[in-house]
Amino acid sequence: MKKRVKGTRKGYTTGACSAAAARAATLGLITGGVPEEIECELPNGQCVRFAVIEGECRKGEYAHAVVIKDAGDDPDVTDKAPLTADVRLLSDCIGSVVLKGGAGVGIVTRQGLGLEVGGPAINPVPRRNIEHNVRAVGDFLLQRSGLEVSISVPGGEEMAKKTLNYRLGIIGGISILGTTGIVHPYSTAAFRASVIQGIEVAARQGQETVVLTTGGRTEKFTMRELPELAPACFVQMGDFLKYALDSVVECGIRHVVIGGMIGKLTKIAQGETITHANRSEVDTGLLAEIATGIGAPPEVCEEIRNSEMARYASERMEALGMISEFYQALGRRVIRTLRTRYPDQFSLRILMCDFEGDKLAEVSGADNHV
Repeated sequence: MKKRVKGTRKGYTTGACSAAAARAATLGLITGGVPEEIECELPNGQCVRFAVIEGECRKGEYAHAVVIKDAGDDPDVTDKAPLTADVRLLSDCIGSVVLKGGAGVGIVTRQGLGLEVGGPAINPVPRRNIEHNVRAVGDFLLQRSGLEVSISVPGGEEMAKKTLNYRLGIIGGISILGTTGIVHPYSTAAFRASVIQGIEVAARQGQETVVLTTGGRTEKFTMRELPELAPACFVQMGDFLKYALDSVVECGIRHVVIGGMIGKLTKIAQGETITHANRSEVDTGLLAEIATGIGAPPEVCEEIRNSEMARYASERMEALGMISEFYQALGRRVIRTLRTRYPDQFSLRILMCDFEGDKLAEVSGADNHV
């Protein structure tokens, strides 16, 4: 049997598909008919047309629309999931867009996700994007009423059993995710090759520094922090740290900056070279050790150790006013770990940001480089 060649076709996130369904349903409330196709603005500013099915309107008070998720060539359990939006008028809150989660969307049961406990697992960027698209077409309605937008995913509870949501304290369904709206295939040889190629291009241009980031948010963050660097210096390595750093060595790049958030940085600190969520779990014991090292109370350190989420540690440290010291220590651990694999082959600098892309800390390992 011929082995299937994995591709690099991009897809769309659950958040993007939810926003498209919500926009279509809102338009249906205005026109009396849900369109069969809708243009939706993604969080990254790109406009994409989505096919819409199961459009339904009732008496100008309620509308229903479904967008089927296309994950591209990413092996995502939510591929072909029916992202469903039900929009109805709210007479008592003019101008408001109230977002709710329906069947198949997970419920948050623990702190550490940046979401309200007891609320739907719809992440902040998709929340804003859904509301933005609803307001883009629903201004006429919002001048005289509010709009309730309920996102549901029929079959989402079964899909969630194939994810790690339960470990994060998300029960009963999937999460609505996506910081750009685009799904990039994570496991293909072609994607790895693109990371290597990006570093080779920087080297051929005579650049002595590359900035490796794990995604769009961290790349934007590092670009703001390092405006003096040429665009070619910035390479989204995704989860492929090993391939990126091996290429740095082969190309003779002398300076490496890694931009990241707590989850990926923790995995790097614990020695993982492929940092995708499906490949390894975050070592919260390591985070507890770091918290202990900066003087956090023992009971807090134990809670961090027993948590399943890196973000929980960050939230606890912030509440104690120790967030800067915590991230400095994490950055030093990242450098120490990488130095065991790449001793004195390039300088290292770690830039760390929060989930909104704001800077938290910076650590340099300049004293240890060639």
